[in-house]
Amino acid sequence: MNKPYYAVIFTSLKTNQTEGYDQMAESMETLAKQQPGYLSIETVQNEIGITISYWDSLDAIKNWKANLEHLIAQKLGKEQWYRWYKVRICKVEREYSFGSK
Repeated sequence: MNKPYYAVIFTSLKTNQTEGYDQMAESMETLAKQQPGYLSIETVQNEIGITISYWDSLDAIKNWKANLEHLIAQKLGKEQWYRWYKVRICKVEREYSFGSK
């Protein structure tokens, strides 16, 4: 990617009440991919989960946060699935890599 873009870094610790979580996470990833400004996503789930989604603008991030289905998922996360979470929004100025993915 040649121009700056944004990363939303979501770190979390789940509760033991995870029924429905995997289906909702899959649904939210599918929905996010349909949103204007979405670029990509990377997820790692161990003891602490880390999901990084990439967006072309702060407005795209704001619109995703306000998406009705996403709001429902956020509510369920707070009520049931997460002990805690933290969201960080960062501007990516430059990137580089090695090898093929």
